[in-house]
Amino acid sequence: MTRSAQDLLDAVATELAPDPAANPLVPWLADGTANRSVITALALEQRSVIPADRRSFLHLADRSAATGEAECEAFFRTLAEGETLAFERLDALVAACGVDKAEADAYEPRAGCQAYPAYVAWLALNGTPADVVLALTANFAAWGAYCATLTRALPAHYGFSEESCAFFAFFAEPAPELERQALAAVQAGVDQVRAQSGGLDTTGTALRHGKLLQRYEAMFWETLAEPA
Repeated sequence: MTRSAQDLLDAVATELAPDPAANPLVPWLADGTANRSVITALALEQRSVIPADRRSFLHLADRSAATGEAECEAFFRTLAEGETLAFERLDALVAACGVDKAEADAYEPRAGCQAYPAYVAWLALNGTPADVVLALTANFAAWGAYCATLTRALPAHYGFSEESCAFFAFFAEPAPELERQALAAVQAGVDQVRAQSGGLDTTGTALRHGKLLQRYEAMFWETLAEPA
């Protein structure tokens, strides 16, 4: 019997819940033992990640529109709008790190940090939109939790202002409309599978995508934790 969209979202989120030990850096930032330089690197890496993800989400939205998957299109367009808003908040973080525009533009991104957006771009070209919705939604929970920790830790231990932490606060905030759109997109996918196969469904492909996203997410933090 085909599971509901909420069942699928819950199952994938449970399956992909990150190992607390998978991120070595955020706990160090949370207790103030990480070097401040890793915050600078994090901010500068995001200057490449955010625009890349935005373009990937727009491409997924366009693909969804072309195949009549209106619910997926709405989800991905909301994600793209969110990336635009996040990028607007990033300059304050970079400035608080003491980096001017010339230095920021000259920064060389690290491969381990850019593997995540590279895979999102792969998904934008190759993934089935509903599967990508499932995989991304599970991963966003971990990213949001990390950002919530940084929103508290950076002012407490590193002297960052509330304004300079707005980038992290944006991702840490609940997003009920995005959750509603994710549920609608997955439900549309479930309904399509039900119509085509009489009830058979599988989350195997979404789980494979999600596991890779989870690993690339961990790689991002592992790379930042390593000496430059």
